Amino acid sequence: MPFLPVTAEEIRNLGWESPDFVLVTGDAYVDHPSFGTAIISRELESLGYKVAILPQPDWKTCGDFMKFGRPRLAFLVNSGNVDSMVNHYSVFKHKRRTDAYSPGGRAGCRPDRAVIVYCNRIREAYGREVPVVIGGIEASLRRMGHYDYWDDRVRNSILIDSQADLLVYGMGEHATAEIAEALDAGIDVKDITWIRGTVYKDTSGTFAEDNSWDDDLVMLPSFKEIKESKEKYAESFLEQYRNTDYMTGKRLAEDYGRGVLIIQNPPAEPLTQQELDDVYELPYMRNYHPMYEENGGVPAIREVKFSLTSVRGCFGGCSFCALTYHQGRRVQARSLESLVREAGILIADPDFKGYIHDVGGPTANFRNPACKRQLTHGVCTHRDCLYPSPCPNLEADHSEYVKILRTLRNLPGVKKVFIRSGIRYDYLLVDKNTDFLDELCRWHVSGELKVAPEHISDNVLRRMHKPPRRVFEKFNREFMAENKRINKKQYLIPYFISSHPGSTLEDACELSVYLNEHGFVPDQVQDFYPTPATLSTCMYYTGIDPFTGERVYTAHDPEEKHMQRAMLHFNKPENADLVRKALRKIHREDLIGYDRKCLVKPESSAHSRRAGGHGRRAAGSARGKRKHK
Repeated sequence: MPFLPVTAEEIRNLGWESPDFVLVTGDAYVDHPSFGTAIISRELESLGYKVAILPQPDWKTCGDFMKFGRPRLAFLVNSGNVDSMVNHYSVFKHKRRTDAYSPGGRAGCRPDRAVIVYCNRIREAYGREVPVVIGGIEASLRRMGHYDYWDDRVRNSILIDSQADLLVYGMGEHATAEIAEALDAGIDVKDITWIRGTVYKDTSGTFAEDNSWDDDLVMLPSFKEIKESKEKYAESFLEQYRNTDYMTGKRLAEDYGRGVLIIQNPPAEPLTQQELDDVYELPYMRNYHPMYEENGGVPAIREVKFSLTSVRGCFGGCSFCALTYHQGRRVQARSLESLVREAGILIADPDFKGYIHDVGGPTANFRNPACKRQLTHGVCTHRDCLYPSPCPNLEADHSEYVKILRTLRNLPGVKKVFIRSGIRYDYLLVDKNTDFLDELCRWHVSGELKVAPEHISDNVLRRMHKPPRRVFEKFNREFMAENKRINKKQYLIPYFISSHPGSTLEDACELSVYLNEHGFVPDQVQDFYPTPATLSTCMYYTGIDPFTGERVYTAHDPEEKHMQRAMLHFNKPENADLVRKALRKIHREDLIGYDRKCLVKPESSAHSRRAGGHGRRAAGSARGKRKHK
């Protein structure tokens, strides 16, 4: 199938009077199922609708938004695969120099707060005469009042600031199809208030009174309350968190005063396996639009072009992850047959070199709902599946995933199948069958396996809703023992987060000492980034754990955040001053010196100049390059 039209000329060549939908996106146009724009546009096309794509329009005027004319049914707007503010700014609010989702990796091809800007340009061009529906990650995570890290304040629901009519949250296939059907039937967009997985604005001023009898309605603290009280903000967050499952989730309402309420319908029902297969087997071109060729293409395609998405959803429950809000906690899986068919398409691609880069999703080794109870009662609202310890009802079973990996790696033309989307080692350890660990080490690791313990301090891990340190250490022992058994030299590459809520300089020091003792210097460290709609961001803003009501220490001072990050890269000469300052601040001068246990040398001396500023630390870095033994 050809790409969907991106110019008015292509519309005319197709013989269309006008498109039914114009899909506006902050990304370059990539027709691949790893991109939400591709999935939604191809789904609508499969339902018989005419869809035009408007990628990265010039937002400084409304001209680009008028080039297709008024769509028959609606404008659909997203910021792209990534929140536009995350896309533009580092955690220290420095402007990023590149954008993997733009032609040639060029930055600056979309505005800050892209959804709001695009929608306001559409309103300038067409007023209220055309429906505007917003979706994607930026809209989904900002659907209610939320703390905004970049403004350092609580902002309105994006539905208000964007002037859109409807918001689709989560994975939007069901909701989008229902909205299209309603609009096509002539229903006014303001009357489309019943669709699951959507948020709408009620301005009648009578909603609360008219629905006071409704047991499925939860009135959240008002927007005024969450702006003025961090306790109320935490209370609202917890209520929203507990209503993210399609079986147990209720309607939520947030009062903005003057008769305006933002109303969130319950989550959409997850796709069945057949529906999920159908979505990933739509006729994608599986590449960026050829108009980007002269600029070097779109870098984001490289990581996903030869990867397979096998699952959606995640019951891991990490505090810093927004998947609970966006994809939900119930895992949905594609069939083996569908994955094999898609693998056949990859193998037939002239650029395929024999390597399938990933078979996974949010968590690669989750293939089924955590337990049978989820299928009849929904996910639990008052406990996680893996935190603080694996639930007794958890059914850890890798047999289906092992079968998929075996089948794929034995296809003609496939040399190796990697797992790059990450595994949950605590889930792996619950499975009494060790086949998966054997398969993983024998066939699907190429020297290094990336894992995400995120920290070592149990104090911090508790706030992250991650397993305690001993679980990581157990997995490390079993991983190394398995590699020794099969006579392979393979190592773990752990990822860590600095300055997460709950982490003090003492906790950062504990992690540094651990890394030093094990001769490992991490390649990947990320400072905690407070993005909308995560538990960690709620703790960062309020200083409260909404589940327990406990006060949570959080580093807000930029210097302390720099110190915590520097502690994890204590081996780098440019970090020496910050590391020494941090150690003195917490009275750990015993870690400054030339001893093996020390993290950093004293200030410049004749000894360090003769040693060229390296000495023992250079040896430590060499040990780090040999990874986590």
